[in-house]
Amino acid sequence: MGTSPRFKRILIKISGEALAGEGELGIDTNKTFSLAGQIKEVHDLGLEVAVVVGGGNMIRGETLAKSGMDRATADYMGMLGTIMNGLALQDACEKQGMFTRVLSAIEMKSVAEPYIRRRAVRHLEKNRVIIFAGGTGNPYFTTDTTASLRAVEVGCEVILKATKVDGVYTADPKKDPSAKRYLQVSFMESIKHRLKVMDSTALSLCMDNNMPIIVFDIFKAGNLRKLIDGEPIGTLISNSEEVILDGR
Repeated sequence: MGTSPRFKRILIKISGEALAGEGELGIDTNKTFSLAGQIKEVHDLGLEVAVVVGGGNMIRGETLAKSGMDRATADYMGMLGTIMNGLALQDACEKQGMFTRVLSAIEMKSVAEPYIRRRAVRHLEKNRVIIFAGGTGNPYFTTDTTASLRAVEVGCEVILKATKVDGVYTADPKKDPSAKRYLQVSFMESIKHRLKVMDSTALSLCMDNNMPIIVFDIFKAGNLRKLIDGEPIGTLISNSEEVILDGR
């Protein structure tokens, strides 16, 4: 390999849409298998890997709440969607030779282990890929907040937010052709300018616990491995006040 990976223990945040089929709904087994392949590529380097998966391809609690459903009920339904996605990703990972555990914040003993922090850490130490599902177990919190919370709890060094864009921009690049990509930006700047990286609760938690986030495009083949190898992929969000824009 030549060089050692830049991290030892990471948390990858994957949206439900990353597993989705046409119309960003349901589960596309080919996409899921491809994502698992990227996870295996970095896991094989000796990294301890945790994953938080969203549920937007199944159900969005916030959307249901806006249509008149009780918000707490809608959010619990969304959490169940993340468990389905977690099981699908577990299946894809195990078909590629990885040992995995799905840990759910909502107790569902027949299909997943209940989330216990010490057990999660032990799984990581035993080189198992762990998939956190069921959100935080509480309504009104997003899976981005779950990612921030779990990363801090189990001692990850970084959150890798896997998206379909190549980083964070000063504005929506689809609407504003002059928008520039940040190579580096602070948590405060992200919150202040509402850069839509993560919700403010998730960002505040990372800021308070000095947990850096790297936003990158996971749909570009090899990006996850390149990022782990130290290439400047995506956008780094940290407590550093230095703002660096892509000069291209």
